[in-house]
Amino acid sequence: MKNIAIIMGGYSSEYKISLTSGNVVYQNLDKSKFKGYRIHIFKEKWVYVDDNDAEFPIDKNDFSVTVNGTKIVFDAVFNAIHGTPGEDGLMQAYFELIGMKQNSCDYYQAALTFNKRDLLSVLKPYGIKTATSFYLNLGDVINVDEIINKVGLPCFVKPNKSGSSFGISKVHKKEDFLTAVENAYKEDNEIIIESFLDGVEVSVGVINYKGEVIVLPITEIVSENDFFDYEAKYLGKSQEITPARISPELTKKVQEVSKKAYEVLKMSGFSRSEFIIVNDEPYMLEMNTIPGLTTESLIPQQAREAGISLTDLFTNAIELSLK
Repeated sequence: MKNIAIIMGGYSSEYKISLTSGNVVYQNLDKSKFKGYRIHIFKEKWVYVDDNDAEFPIDKNDFSVTVNGTKIVFDAVFNAIHGTPGEDGLMQAYFELIGMKQNSCDYYQAALTFNKRDLLSVLKPYGIKTATSFYLNLGDVINVDEIINKVGLPCFVKPNKSGSSFGISKVHKKEDFLTAVENAYKEDNEIIIESFLDGVEVSVGVINYKGEVIVLPITEIVSENDFFDYEAKYLGKSQEITPARISPELTKKVQEVSKKAYEVLKMSGFSRSEFIIVNDEPYMLEMNTIPGLTTESLIPQQAREAGISLTDLFTNAIELSLK
């Protein structure tokens, strides 16, 4: 029986979603193989939370916990933290330093994919298409006309390092641009401004399953809102259609691009990439390395469609990390 620490929470606006993801992992672990421990990671405390909600502090020297006089050490970590410090490489680097096995990608891949600007810059030379974009750092002089001349209207203003659509605005009019920038800066000190791509939005999961990189069935996103924002993602304001209503040829093309990105980056663990398809060409928006794992989330939906249960999905991820 292996002891598995399921880390959840985090330091970003996504912590509530992460707690839900982490609890889904905990509930769906194969109890014949693993003993799960829910570990809450917050700025003010790292604690093991038992089934009675009692808290026991984590010893950060070796990521162990002492419960009623007994020291518990973990065989591996299942990372369910969306945003910092679980998705941007900080936890991965810490686990690397203390020699702890974990199921997500390595620290470099996490840091790179968490930074939309850097991710897209690395993938462009490999022929992966992206939207026209403009970048701002906090404190930069903002020339609204110059930016709009480059990206056009409508455009998207996004925090560069953030998830779950926090801080994203779709700007239709020039006079709304600076408000959108202000909104994005609440989440991050770097901003990416992208041209609006009018097409079909799809989300593609890629995982290593039993030692082979596979692309899961593609999900088509049809948002009731102006774009796939927080409400659309988590409050039911969207249709998520798996498999996507696209041709077999286009499905193959999107799968190939998704797998190429995963392999070019030497990824491991889960990844979920977002694309807009325009004139039968997929344009990449971003890649998530700790995607939502709630029962309604896209990766679990796609796994179900592929005949992979949540328990199988999580068991596979843990077993790969233990090798």
